[in-house]
Amino acid sequence: MKKPNLVYVFADQLRWASLGYNGDSRARTPNIDALAAESADVVNAVSGHPVCAPYRASLLTGKYTTSTGMVINEIRMNTHHRCFAHVLNDAGYDTSYIGKWHLYAAQLGNHFDVKNSFIPPGEDRLGFDGYFAAYNFHHRYYAPYAYYHLDTPEKIYAEGYEPDFMTDLAIERLKEAAKGEKPFALFLSLGTPHDPWTRDNVPQKYLDMFEGTEFDLPGNYLPCNDRHADLWARFFPFERGKLTEWMRVYYAMVADLDYNVGRLRAALDELGVTEDTVFVFTSDHGEMFGAHGRRAKNIFYDEAVRVPFLIKWGSRISPGKRDFCFNTVDIMPTLLALMGAECPSEVEGKDLSCCLTTDATDDTPSLMMGTGPTAVFGPGREWRAVRDKRFTYAVYRSDKTEYLFDNIADPLQTRNLAHDERFNGEKERLKTAMYAKMREIGDEFDGNLRYMGRWVKKRRIVRTATLK
Repeated sequence: MKKPNLVYVFADQLRWASLGYNGDSRARTPNIDALAAESADVVNAVSGHPVCAPYRASLLTGKYTTSTGMVINEIRMNTHHRCFAHVLNDAGYDTSYIGKWHLYAAQLGNHFDVKNSFIPPGEDRLGFDGYFAAYNFHHRYYAPYAYYHLDTPEKIYAEGYEPDFMTDLAIERLKEAAKGEKPFALFLSLGTPHDPWTRDNVPQKYLDMFEGTEFDLPGNYLPCNDRHADLWARFFPFERGKLTEWMRVYYAMVADLDYNVGRLRAALDELGVTEDTVFVFTSDHGEMFGAHGRRAKNIFYDEAVRVPFLIKWGSRISPGKRDFCFNTVDIMPTLLALMGAECPSEVEGKDLSCCLTTDATDDTPSLMMGTGPTAVFGPGREWRAVRDKRFTYAVYRSDKTEYLFDNIADPLQTRNLAHDERFNGEKERLKTAMYAKMREIGDEFDGNLRYMGRWVKKRRIVRTATLK
């Protein structure tokens, strides 16, 4: 059988709930909604660690955070793993990566310094040895801030709006790859709709779409900061008044994202490779917007962990909703199985391709992690959680506070059932499953500072679970 191509498109900070096909009447996402109608829609996909760099490490290795060592943002990934692109290279694929990388910088901040933004050719690209047009991390989407690198430290500035320009690069790369004899695999990492949500960070035409739209605070909004929130998740007093304006810019960014998804699909049609291409659209995590007294991500609530996951492969995958538990670590083994490539034995996720190609399902709860603050080392923010098709169970390491939510009866997760005797059975079932999975992968629920002491030197990962 001919090996399929792969186009993997992932947004940054796009919530499951902020798309038209998931019922948001404010969203302007006709292209994504059309894709959803033609795709397998994995309705219980979650981000196993809802922070940018930890997600990317898990995506490209198929391992949990406690095995990759990418416990916070702004540290440099180690290179001893056998990654997604390594496998694809060995299977004869032409591999490409375009956009945000976020696995290389070894400083907190200083994002525009070449020594942090340029990922040199070689092992730090984790197997992406073909076309590589990327930058480590930034979220200003116009020049002079929006730029990328090829194989030298030279900054190449984006023309116009960065997500549009990166999509231009992707389309040109698809045209070149389609001419070759090899199957191709293209990963496109778009920075939007990540903040800052300022009007100068999105094209005016998309803001104009929402000038008459009313944005309200979430139904589970709290006016005080969550006591477990880190610096990135807390609001300063002056920020709460900006929430609805932030939402307006966020939705404008999502509308532009939708435009680019449409362009990519049109390009595949024009090249005549749609039937032979596995097309994935997803996100690394969501955004809280004041829900539960939090902003940003790095938490087990659905606003942060629940992500869209749409997958289309010609007539090989039937469209429709797929109700099975799907975690970030499962993406690599599942896609490799669909593509006929052998998955490394060290991968910790599951091959769930049968849930996409047949009526099979999987009820195994997804293990989710918070291993400390978002981008600085410090104690007290660590949590673990599991989510199945109905419930979320979570616990903090510091004070043992437990949570249990019935996500079907209480989609805003406002009623904590952890101490309701009627739900003791569900709580113990999920708690047992969570700790069993943690034991299986060697997760000791360590404090964040222990990773810094044992595994990370000068913000570079030098040791992980697989190197103990």
